[in-house]
Amino acid sequence: MIEKYRQAFNAKFTEEKYSKFQKNLQIGFPEIPFRVAETPIFIPKELREKLIAAGEEIIALIKQENFKALTQNAIPKEWNVPNENEHPHFLTFDYGLCKDENGEVIPMLIEMQGFPSLYGFQSHLAKTYKEAFDLEDKLSPYFNGLDEKSYFELLKKVIIGDHQPQQVALMDVDAPNQKTAIDFFVTAKEIGIKILSLSDIKKEGKQLFYEENGQKTQLKRIYNRLIFDEIASNKEAFNDSFDPRDELDVEWITHPNWFYRISKYTMPFLNSKFVPETRFLNTIEAIPSDLENYVLKPLFSFAGMGVIIDVTEDDISSINDPENWILQRKVTYEPVVQALDAGVKAEIRMMYLWPEGGDPQLCINLGRLSRGKMIGVRYNADFDWVGGTVGLMEKA
Repeated sequence: MIEKYRQAFNAKFTEEKYSKFQKNLQIGFPEIPFRVAETPIFIPKELREKLIAAGEEIIALIKQENFKALTQNAIPKEWNVPNENEHPHFLTFDYGLCKDENGEVIPMLIEMQGFPSLYGFQSHLAKTYKEAFDLEDKLSPYFNGLDEKSYFELLKKVIIGDHQPQQVALMDVDAPNQKTAIDFFVTAKEIGIKILSLSDIKKEGKQLFYEENGQKTQLKRIYNRLIFDEIASNKEAFNDSFDPRDELDVEWITHPNWFYRISKYTMPFLNSKFVPETRFLNTIEAIPSDLENYVLKPLFSFAGMGVIIDVTEDDISSINDPENWILQRKVTYEPVVQALDAGVKAEIRMMYLWPEGGDPQLCINLGRLSRGKMIGVRYNADFDWVGGTVGLMEKA
């Protein structure tokens, strides 16, 4: 981490500043139900270059001509949505910050998704950190020469395309009440699109509509934030709206199939120093003798659900669908972010936009700080200097 910024930040930190920061973050927006950390992560140039290099290796795989063939079995049959496009519009890669054999900080891939993340909120978060803690102007969360203005211009281009903003909506099952709703509201404010719950949208033939002030508007694009896992036990929600698996006259940003194609399922196809050894469970001929160094993950789950950290042979033998699980070598997170009392572990999500007719562009990042056994809210409930954050870097 960039030591000069860390020392200066910690020396000037007060609980009063943090409270003001939290208050400022929510002005004009719904209350944030998740914990936001006391500090940003100050990313040094060396780590930034490694994060960029790791992403380029993953993107090279995704751009291979045979990628769809490799990942066809990633899509559950019951959730296969027709009219899939050629590439996702969003890529997010999560890396744990570890140390290599030379003691240097190295990112190790933990998770990946062809699905949007907090693309609106992270910009707002970085800006609020800088203002509340009086951080230097040359610190930025953006990559590739982007700033706040050009970043939101690109985000608007990707999400809205050639349509009118009122013809595009951000959709989730119960959008205003999602834990990440603040991201929805920041995005809507910046690019002018609607926020709709699934129940707000009605189907007529193959077309989708919503009503506002008695006026009916056709949706041409859906900025999709609906994760099928969240609605699998409540498919009746489709009855009063529409079923995404139907033939529809609508464009998906991004198409739901990419959520599955670019996921834990993709990791066994990667061979990189930035990727821990990962194998489909059904391809393993012999259980490793050092099983304590592995973690067992279900392919079709999200937010860490179902992950077995302390794996036993009985855990493996009891699995009836090994083709839907991966065995992955554990990575050791290093406490590389110095809090006031001790080091804290960190994870960084690199966030890309992929415009139609263009190439993936690394744009912004998301960070998480943890003192618990795993990254995640339920493992860090009783700690401070943990939670969501953002990485700041000196402008190139």
